[in-house]
Amino acid sequence: MFRSFFFKKVLPAGPCHAKPSTGCGILRAMPRFPSFALPLPLLACLAASLALPAGAATQCPAHFAAGSAPVVTNPKLQARTQEVCFEAFAVLHSGISRTPLYSAEHLTRANLEAAQDLSRKDSFHPESSLPAQDRAELKDYARSGYDRGHMSPNADFATRSAQAESFSLANMVPQVHANNAGIWAGIEGATRQLALQEGELYVVSGPAFIGSDIKQIGRVLVPTHVWKVLYSPKQQRAGAYVVTNDETREYSSLSVADLEKMVGISLLPGLPQKVRDAGMELPKPVSPHDRKGKGKKGQGGQGGQPAEEEFTLKDFSRSILDAIGRAIKH
Repeated sequence: MFRSFFFKKVLPAGPCHAKPSTGCGILRAMPRFPSFALPLPLLACLAASLALPAGAATQCPAHFAAGSAPVVTNPKLQARTQEVCFEAFAVLHSGISRTPLYSAEHLTRANLEAAQDLSRKDSFHPESSLPAQDRAELKDYARSGYDRGHMSPNADFATRSAQAESFSLANMVPQVHANNAGIWAGIEGATRQLALQEGELYVVSGPAFIGSDIKQIGRVLVPTHVWKVLYSPKQQRAGAYVVTNDETREYSSLSVADLEKMVGISLLPGLPQKVRDAGMELPKPVSPHDRKGKGKKGQGGQGGQPAEEEFTLKDFSRSILDAIGRAIKH
């Protein structure tokens, strides 16, 4: 068992710390001036600093909203992290949990339509670009009772190579099978449907490790929750699904700002704070029956009775945040 390391919060570094190459070091070297007589070079640097995204440095900005990668704000999560850029998604991998801290992708209608023509071909594999001591191995999951659960799902990707990369264990967390094949698959399906309707979405998914004791399989930590953030450029709104990693049929909808407090990561740093605070009306998770064209609205269940709702929206976000607050105090 491991004690949770997902509680303490700090503010993300300012842009001059995150982007030392911008030349803002002259702020420390310039002599002090009265506020009414700031020199033009200093004003120019201040303006440039304010315009910079607050995201972490990244080698694959195309996968992130506004080109800004999430920023880990919890210092306990910052050790032994490594970005891995793939063809169609990017992860920040933790050598402590041996899972991604997040997996990010840019969904487009064209890519999702192309992905529909590809059948699934499983090819689970350890991530060779990660240090051996920090990565998950297939033996960690073997006979564990947990699925290797995708954070960025195979069905999102339009090429065989991108789909194969999605089976990297750097994109996986230990997930209860009923969760992975049930409500989580439903959330993935609803996300694809919204991206097809609107033309594009930015998506960030990941695990949360909440509580005093965290389970472990092999050397891999088991998340207590999984979450998925959606940002709609069309709506200029963002929101997040959160589900417990168990056999639940219930999910919660949070603002991005609330989820950021929960997981210790600034998830959409390139977007205005008002977008992260406001929340978004998220589509209802798609049931497996609906994905197969069954159980549609107006069709009955057994004996002509209405079919049971597959998944239920439940407001347990406040209890989660209250639990995190109590853990921080202790």
